[in-house]
Amino acid sequence: MQKNRPTLESLIAFYTDSVSAKYWIEEFFKPVAEVRREKIFKPRAQYVNEIYKGRSGALFGDIGAGFGIFLEELEKTNSDYRLVAIEPSKEQFAICISKGFNTISSALEEVTGYDNQFDFMAAYELFEHLFDPQLFLQHVFRLLKPGAFFFMSTLNGQGFDIQLLWDKSKNISPPSHLNFFNPDSINNLFNRCGFEIQEIAIPGKLDWDIVEGMVKYEGVVLQRFFHMLAEKASERCKEDLQEWIA
Repeated sequence: MQKNRPTLESLIAFYTDSVSAKYWIEEFFKPVAEVRREKIFKPRAQYVNEIYKGRSGALFGDIGAGFGIFLEELEKTNSDYRLVAIEPSKEQFAICISKGFNTISSALEEVTGYDNQFDFMAAYELFEHLFDPQLFLQHVFRLLKPGAFFFMSTLNGQGFDIQLLWDKSKNISPPSHLNFFNPDSINNLFNRCGFEIQEIAIPGKLDWDIVEGMVKYEGVVLQRFFHMLAEKASERCKEDLQEWIA
């Protein structure tokens, strides 16, 4: 798997201080940060707290913490959590520090001194970026206490939008997106790394929106049926379709 991809060192450098990384921070993440807080980070924090609530003083690590928004929302659910941001990007590291979080300026694979210390960790929209997902999970396993929880999300290679758009999908974008799992393969990987799977879910929120946007605004040509849906279907029809996809 590693032969035809960037080295671990080059990927860490890419996400630490590259022109591309700075562009995505300034032009994409910052303008939508507060929208993502309400739509993504707040519901995630509430979900994590529901599973882990009542455990006083638990140590939580957010891998690829970005602007620290998820940690802010998690802190609102339980101020007793001890929160650690793990973030290799220099700019985002500085943002997490400015918000008062204990922040580790490195990729997860380089974190030392925390073996068997974390009660729970998370890595959201990160697996698709990794040099070696199995190596990454082995490091996560090393940092977690026995019986601890790990939460993650990633692109689904069998998802509706990727299957339909395929090579036209904007989610296929090396060197940023290198890995595409599905429910079966992610289950196999976690079992191989010593984890016990508690839940695998496919929430399916944006599949049709992504496809419709590519048809309407990017000029992507698909089967006639999907063009008809994009142009003529009611919002209720599209909502029902998305619910069926999920």
